Amino acid sequence: MGNPLFARKPLALLLEEAKGENRLRRILGPVQLTSLGVGAIIGTGIFVLTGVAAHDKAGPALILSFVVSGTACIFAALCYAEFASMTPVAGSAYTYAYATLGELMAWIIGWDLILEYAVASAAVSQGWSAYFQDFISVLGLNWPKAWGLAPFDFDPALGFITTGTILNLPAVLIACLVTWVLVIGIRESAGFNTVMVVIKLAAVLFVIGVGAFYVDPANWHPFAPYGYSGLSFFGQPVFGQTSPSGAPVGVLAGAAIIFFAYIGFDSISTHAEEARRPNRDVPIAIIASLVLCTVLYIAVAAVLTGMVRYDKIDIKAPVSNAFAQAGLPWAQFLVSLGAIAGITSVLLVMMLSQPRIWLAMARDGLVPSGFFGAVHEKYRTPWKSTLVTGAIVVLGGAFLPIRVLADLTNIGTLFAFVVVCAAVLIMRVKHPEAERPFRAPLGPVVPIAGILTCLMLMFSLGPENWLRLFVWLGLGLIIYFTYGRQHSVLARLRAAGKA
Repeated sequence: MGNPLFARKPLALLLEEAKGENRLRRILGPVQLTSLGVGAIIGTGIFVLTGVAAHDKAGPALILSFVVSGTACIFAALCYAEFASMTPVAGSAYTYAYATLGELMAWIIGWDLILEYAVASAAVSQGWSAYFQDFISVLGLNWPKAWGLAPFDFDPALGFITTGTILNLPAVLIACLVTWVLVIGIRESAGFNTVMVVIKLAAVLFVIGVGAFYVDPANWHPFAPYGYSGLSFFGQPVFGQTSPSGAPVGVLAGAAIIFFAYIGFDSISTHAEEARRPNRDVPIAIIASLVLCTVLYIAVAAVLTGMVRYDKIDIKAPVSNAFAQAGLPWAQFLVSLGAIAGITSVLLVMMLSQPRIWLAMARDGLVPSGFFGAVHEKYRTPWKSTLVTGAIVVLGGAFLPIRVLADLTNIGTLFAFVVVCAAVLIMRVKHPEAERPFRAPLGPVVPIAGILTCLMLMFSLGPENWLRLFVWLGLGLIIYFTYGRQHSVLARLRAAGKA
């Protein structure tokens, strides 16, 4: 029978179990799916983390950092699109791993995806808080510092340090609001997200269109003050410059940080079960949202570093502050308002995606199905797991620093991308006969390139991120071997000779 830890879930079973009373409504078309993708991508990454990446890592060469990260995401996106067209059910990379690499790896990926969605949501809530406080400051109001910042921060040389504050209250409030919206239902959530995406895109286009008139080409010199490399291995520089603390800097180091700005396109695949024509609409939405956002990112990075010299860019609210430094408070007001709307849509899509991962795992018996698999009778949403997601986001956003949350999200997401790209190669060898409405082009080139580029960015993150990832995965393995393995639906089917 083979080792049950590596038992794969048949595609036919994946499609069959999505039917019945616990299946989600197929109500999302390509425009709504693309909107969800854009809503998940454009947010904290471009409005907040550009400041850190430009100021400390890449300078104006941040433009190239976006190209590097975007290229890695394009390879992964094509692999996601191939899988999403084959298995249009909830679960994203978790489901793909179950069909190709077996149950143990599927559990690892599912547990890892909590880092991408729940932990990323906590980071996004803090980005929202930063722009909310910037927004009200334009109105002459000041949010109490004790209630506007996480009580802990992280210094690579010192470890965790205290900030003297109590908690980040705005981050808590927005997380609670979004949780309530999500419990209501996917249709209302998608509609709310569409409105937020329109406002966000208007803000981004405003930054590009108006900011272009205030660009000083002199600010682009030197273009790459930290160099064009910055590659490291487990946090140890391989080649290129380093900061005074010994951390790598340069285009590649900037790409590892700014990768957070691209997280979200894969959330489209988690909603494949709710797509009207998943075989066509999901691949279109994944690729369209990623290409659109990449173009906008490059343009915003060029304008931002052209408006303000890289070493004078504000780290907390870099985009709106650039207009403040240009003497345009009215523009700062509009950009902050747009950023608040934009980051809200990111938080909504991220928190919308996490419960659907748990739903897929609950169907497999790896987590308690009575709780995580519960679908609300009226709203037809996984409401209990949505509440758990909201609780995680509230705690993370209230107490942990955004740099720790963002880096942990980056390494967890990159790990998931590596597995998806590898799974595509395995699936083509193991099941060449499977129907593939969409196929990643260039044979094995795309998935192999995805693996290599994502690993490069993973190794360019600090060693503390690897430690956190291993601790998180270790905790997940304990849960799997004490609960998931004993309650696995697939294991029971195999024992009964039905799988």
